[in-house]
Amino acid sequence: MAFERIKVAKISDQIVSQIEAMIVDGRFEAGQKLPAERELAQQFSVSRQSLREAIQKLEAKGLLERRHGGGTFVTDSVSESVTTPLFELLAKHPESQFDLLEFRHALEGISSFYAALRGTNADLDRIESSINSIMDSQTRAIDEQVQSLVNFYLRIAEASHNVVLLHVVQGMRELLAENIKQNLEVLANNPSVVEQLNQHRLQIAKAIINGQPEQARDACHQHLSYIEQALMEMTKEQSRIRRSLRRS
Repeated sequence: MAFERIKVAKISDQIVSQIEAMIVDGRFEAGQKLPAERELAQQFSVSRQSLREAIQKLEAKGLLERRHGGGTFVTDSVSESVTTPLFELLAKHPESQFDLLEFRHALEGISSFYAALRGTNADLDRIESSINSIMDSQTRAIDEQVQSLVNFYLRIAEASHNVVLLHVVQGMRELLAENIKQNLEVLANNPSVVEQLNQHRLQIAKAIINGQPEQARDACHQHLSYIEQALMEMTKEQSRIRRSLRRS
């Protein structure tokens, strides 16, 4: 009986596999700078020669890029398969905003569910910190408020420990930010609505931190449904005012 010889994987190929896994699970994000070669080689307990060979292979795959005098980075194109020109078009199309809110029900609801189920202590600390950042940002410019809210939803996606969810949220980051900004531009004029939204986000975070998946998902759905209803009512009111001004 003939046996096939067992091939031992090259060290550089093992490094490639580990770095690829770190990109997939979000430990290395698109655009992020990798540690210096010496530090990275020490972390992997390999020679710098093996590390350089692995980096060259990852460059050839389009996952890493060297910037002259600046180090090695995860390429920004890692998330471009989701962030397409179509998404940019959708972000500017008024009718797509409610469609996106409906999609967010599925995306953020399931992210919240799994975050409550799988979130580590470090994940939960980041979610709690992001809630505090939302509160702090509400007296600042709208772009800072948007960034705080996007970070909150991204922290939840990270805590879900589902790499597909995480990369979809990361890839949709600009579209999500534009949707949140357009919503805020309407809703921020009503303090009672803002306060209710704050309470909803606190409920989502509390359910996740307390390890209550169903409650986290339901709180997320309640939050997004409230946004939809508030937007429709305030849009109708603005339309009514515009019509009355035309008649006067």
